[in-house]
Amino acid sequence: MTVTIERPAVHPGPPKLGPDELLRAQWETLATPRMSYSLLARMMFKPVDLLYGKQGSFTKFAMLEIIARVPYQAWERMGYWAVHRHRTRSALARRVFERIVEARADQDNEQFHLLIVEDLIDRQGLSRDWLLHRAAPWLIAFFYYHVSWVLFLVRPDWSYRLNAEFEDHAEHEYMSFVAQNPDLEHVPDPGTYAAEYGRYRSVADLLRQIGHDERVHKLDSLESMREPRVRANR
Repeated sequence: MTVTIERPAVHPGPPKLGPDELLRAQWETLATPRMSYSLLARMMFKPVDLLYGKQGSFTKFAMLEIIARVPYQAWERMGYWAVHRHRTRSALARRVFERIVEARADQDNEQFHLLIVEDLIDRQGLSRDWLLHRAAPWLIAFFYYHVSWVLFLVRPDWSYRLNAEFEDHAEHEYMSFVAQNPDLEHVPDPGTYAAEYGRYRSVADLLRQIGHDERVHKLDSLESMREPRVRANR
């Protein structure tokens, strides 16, 4: 007797774009005004700008990517709590678990962003300060995690909105950085994580892809605001 086991579908993550699509994505981002950021969002962006400068840089992007995973980790934690709570309602538990799979996939995507940026920092021989690259990211991530967790507990749509603002900020930071550094068009993608993330014709395109990923995360969060609390399909 053969038993077939249906495994949960793997969340595909943001689509990988070709060179022309990446250029168009950058133009679209730069032509679109930033979101109107909340006080909480500005409270996160301000110290990052003070510590790393208002202009984009690889070290600043590493900082952003360290804290970018945080809301997805908070949502995953809350998701497991919800699965346990609703474990006797299989349809609802399944829907919650689907959200968990999505959150984990988004965490993985953000993790690859961090690995890629850290690799670029290493290749440029940039130094890492203990305060700026260890203590500060941990403190800001600690704050962001608990804010995301509490907001999700009280009003999930507020937590999704805050993440959308963060992702919008990151999207514009990456695309603006590429526009301000045209020399990156001539720097080959080192392809350190090509097997997992894809290989691009230049570091400029690599960063454009990351910026587009952030846009997809933003749009996903805005979509989740429409149904912030998971309900079973009928």
